[in-house]
Amino acid sequence: MASRKVSRRRFVGGTAALSTAMVAAPFVRGAYAAGKISIGFWDHWVPNANNATEKAVREWAEKEKVEVAIDFITSQGNKLLLTTAAEAQAKSGHDILAMNTFLPAQYAEQLIPVNAEMEALIKQNGKVNNTVEYLGKVGGKWLGVPATVGSQIKGPCSRIDLLKKHAGIDIQAIYPAGAEPQDKDWNLDTFMKAAEACFKGGNPFGIGLGTTSDNVDTIGAIFHSFGAVLVNEKGDIVLKNDQVRQALDYYKKLMSFLPPDVPAWDDASNNKFLVSGQGSLIMNPPSAWAVARRDAPQVAEQCWTHGMPSGPKGRFAPFLPFFWGIWNFSKNVPAAKSLLVHLSSPAVVESMVVASGGYDLPSFENLTKFKVWAEEGPPKGTLFHYPDPYHHQTYSVACAPAPHKIAANMYNQGIMTQMAVRYFKGEPLEKTLDWASVEIERIPRIDYP
Repeated sequence: MASRKVSRRRFVGGTAALSTAMVAAPFVRGAYAAGKISIGFWDHWVPNANNATEKAVREWAEKEKVEVAIDFITSQGNKLLLTTAAEAQAKSGHDILAMNTFLPAQYAEQLIPVNAEMEALIKQNGKVNNTVEYLGKVGGKWLGVPATVGSQIKGPCSRIDLLKKHAGIDIQAIYPAGAEPQDKDWNLDTFMKAAEACFKGGNPFGIGLGTTSDNVDTIGAIFHSFGAVLVNEKGDIVLKNDQVRQALDYYKKLMSFLPPDVPAWDDASNNKFLVSGQGSLIMNPPSAWAVARRDAPQVAEQCWTHGMPSGPKGRFAPFLPFFWGIWNFSKNVPAAKSLLVHLSSPAVVESMVVASGGYDLPSFENLTKFKVWAEEGPPKGTLFHYPDPYHHQTYSVACAPAPHKIAANMYNQGIMTQMAVRYFKGEPLEKTLDWASVEIERIPRIDYP
């Protein structure tokens, strides 16, 4: 019997290393297989979350009489990214492959459009947010189906007790479990005052300023809340504007209330900071809380995940979607399309969300009120506002609305976090802006197709 290999990344949290184990298992097989299909899924951070995806595929395969080979591919060491590049170059590999953020645009010419499928799914599940459309639709063509697995908001996870103690803020009253947010006064000014109070109280906010994803996502959302754009949708460098200056001034002040080593933080740092018990607030999906629940339950029981503070131009939350794309060298496109529709049905989506403990976040508007978010704990209801069920936020991705190639390069280089750090360390503001202009100008102007 043929076999599939599953590389399962164990989520061991911010206080330990990640390890990968290879496990052999059989094909998922229909009784009367009518063709074959292979899928490369993202290997989930959360233990056992892959099982829900595998179960959903097995159900579909049995019904459709299709033989399926599954690989769960870790993103550790950029394995998923490297796999995508290798398959694109070889024009051979999986029929379906998981791709995050800017990758669908990068490989647009080699992906099968799924417009008809997306039209049906939007009708079934509600519209998708603007960030998903910006990342997944190029030239009027949908390049992939938004994947529930791996998609996430990186919003605030706060300590209930420490915000009350140091800042006099009852975050549960602002974001009550089971009810609409009372967030009128939860804005950037309030956020700054809370950061100062918690810093002085010995439990600062843990907001990184390194060049990795978590750090870039946070500053991107705050920049958007000021209306601060570095590059417009035409590819013009427009960063010398008052909104960018205001955003940088805000970050300069905020950094004075953060741990001094935040410019060196990577994506594990904020997790470690929360689990250690030192931090009053971090920006992260529920993964950090999940680790705290396992390794530091006294910390977890005081954690509340909630919405972003609003700025002059609104309330923006960093949203990082995954997509499932179908290569144009796929040998079974009809089966691939059928499977992606199945994986996007409400019942299957809910099973994935439950399996991930509320980590995975559907991109469709009508799939934001599954009971798992209200029931997860302790404390019960801690994740209720994670999917933004009352739509109080605009989902964003750092560096939008720039053309995809420019945005992807700015994102990967951490241009915005570098700007904030340079300015904080004493570089004149206009010199910081000049530096960023030069760095962005070096990015090729020709965008992905």
